[in-house]
Amino acid sequence: MTDAALDEDRTASDFDDDFEPFDIEGAPELPAERYLDRELSWLAFNQRVLELAEDPRLPVLERANFLAIFASNLDEFFMVRVAGLKRRINTGLAVPTNVGRAPIDVLSDISRKAHELQERHAAAYQELVKPALAEAGIRIVTWAELGEREREHLHGYFSRQIFPVLMPLAVDPAHPFPYISGLSLNLSVRVRNSRSGRQEFARVKVPQMLPRFVQVDPDESIEDGRWIALEELIANHLEDLFPGMEIVEHHVFRVTRNEDVEIEEDETENLIKALEKELLRRRFGPPIRLEITDDMDEVTLGLLVRELDISDQEVYRLPAPLDLGGLFDLARIDRPDLHYPPRVPTTNALLQPTEPNLDADIFKAVSRRDVLLHHPYESFSTSVVAFLEQAAADPDVLAIKQTLYRTSGDSPIVEALIDAAESGKQVLALVEIKARFDEAANITWARKLEKAGVHVVYGLVGLKTHCKLALVIRQEKDGLRHYSHIGTGNYNPKTSRIYEDLGLLTADDQVGKDLTRLFNELSGYAIEKKFKRLLVAPLHLRKGLLKLIAGEMRNAEAGRPARIRIKVNSIVDEAIIDALYRASNAGVPVDIWVRGICSLRPGIPGLSENIRVRSILGRYLEHSRVFSFHNDGDPQVYIGSADMMHRNLDRRVEALVRLVDPDHLAEIESQFDQAMDERTSSWWLDSSGEWIRHSVDEAGHPLDDMQARLMQRTGQRTRTGKRR
Repeated sequence: MTDAALDEDRTASDFDDDFEPFDIEGAPELPAERYLDRELSWLAFNQRVLELAEDPRLPVLERANFLAIFASNLDEFFMVRVAGLKRRINTGLAVPTNVGRAPIDVLSDISRKAHELQERHAAAYQELVKPALAEAGIRIVTWAELGEREREHLHGYFSRQIFPVLMPLAVDPAHPFPYISGLSLNLSVRVRNSRSGRQEFARVKVPQMLPRFVQVDPDESIEDGRWIALEELIANHLEDLFPGMEIVEHHVFRVTRNEDVEIEEDETENLIKALEKELLRRRFGPPIRLEITDDMDEVTLGLLVRELDISDQEVYRLPAPLDLGGLFDLARIDRPDLHYPPRVPTTNALLQPTEPNLDADIFKAVSRRDVLLHHPYESFSTSVVAFLEQAAADPDVLAIKQTLYRTSGDSPIVEALIDAAESGKQVLALVEIKARFDEAANITWARKLEKAGVHVVYGLVGLKTHCKLALVIRQEKDGLRHYSHIGTGNYNPKTSRIYEDLGLLTADDQVGKDLTRLFNELSGYAIEKKFKRLLVAPLHLRKGLLKLIAGEMRNAEAGRPARIRIKVNSIVDEAIIDALYRASNAGVPVDIWVRGICSLRPGIPGLSENIRVRSILGRYLEHSRVFSFHNDGDPQVYIGSADMMHRNLDRRVEALVRLVDPDHLAEIESQFDQAMDERTSSWWLDSSGEWIRHSVDEAGHPLDDMQARLMQRTGQRTRTGKRR
């Protein structure tokens, strides 16, 4: 079937508002306890990250990096998810839960599991990673392990580099208990006045702008060096901060605060000003977690609990050091032998220059056929960035339209948009300033773009614009032509090196018209529902997927081949999950490839025995979203930005694009085949919600690393010049 025939065959009319994908009244009732709790499922994902840190087969600095990732992930989980649950409980708001239990019980389960994981995390550092680092020549030491010469050197370093920026804060009738900023590392200090004998309390904040680990002696080789934690160094110089006072006790603690942001968009006239005000309030969100070292005395703990208004359940007593996110610093040590082997992304075969020392003509390449990109195996810089930079410089390009959800601090994409505007092109940038934890950066980019003459808009009220879209309008001999990019990941050159994502570059006129309509809806007042190669949330995406699932059910019931394959970061949406359960009951094989949260229970007789769920974690963060339906031999395959979560389907603008090139369909099928293969290293979800790691075969030999295999295959494809 030709592309044109496909376009005529499948239009938005297939997903009209009156579409009912299932005869719910006639369908058998599904069991009440058919969902896994989303919060506990997220903690299970972070446990899988921790299992990578515990794996002795991985390079040790990569294991340290996974310990840091675990810590960073958990911080955000508390700041957003736990904070949101607590806020809704405390304010009496309804807390949606898909497991039918009281929210306070869910919060208790989260606390229990989080305590267990943090203790396991600390043990992994102390008992596994730290000794392995020492064996490799990277020794993390305490003050007590140092000799006099090393102490003298560090005393000089402390006096020159650390002491001047420290700010000890006393707590007494004239000095109230200080504000403790979220995620800051702090020393609680109890001192005794040698004259009066009175004990006082003080707090010393560990400066966040200084390296977390200090090299004991810079003259030591990088292959045999010693490092000491910054807070350990400060703790052993407290006499310099409190001269004449006796140091009675000192301990390390850390507070996590509610840092979620909520804005009533319908009630504000200026979204940026309202957001800036809310970001200021974020700094003073209520505490939701207190981490303390396990040697903290009860007097100090009592003071912190009372002043911070923290419950016993929110206290996490752990061995030092706290905040293992600081291991990100150590993980950057230049020891190639302790990292994954270096790899430079290759340029997609279709986008390679036709002659040496020349830049590729992206427009000419894309005009010949659609190009499916796979990052970071294929370079983001020589594809997406090159596409936008070429568009900015090309005098035949009349307009560029772009969505920006998250981007890097020195983004060449933003610079390309500025260059395009300054050269007189029409440039529209839809900047999502509500992207969590990137709000301030996105406000800065929005203002910079506006100053350069870019038309900057902020999307639709009440919705986040999460889709990853770029549209270039170019004047050619036979008229205007659309060049489009639809991706699964952000326009961020930095994260593109570690996030696995897919993207489609196409000159297909129908995709261009779809994007034109969608951009008009986002920047103006158009309400356009008809898209032919796109599925767009919040109006049609869930509905379209439900219809595709129902089509597989009908084929299976009629004895025709049927299969559903879905790859997402998270799957929580009850309507999608229930549809997959019913498809399983109809005999449809369903493969779910998920990185993070999965609320679906696979392998339950009479409910989901035809559903398999796999998870792959490794060097790269699996981030692409893919939806593949057999469709009786006429595959319907979509890629895009949407996870199967309520926020993506109901409160965000998302877009999936349908792939039509047979080579692209075969590529997606091949990736699913490998991900679901029993010979591929992965985690398998069982019906109880447990994730079981399958990394070795029965003989103890390592299973295939899918990411390593893809690196090898992509390199071979580029060297041979084979094009998809």
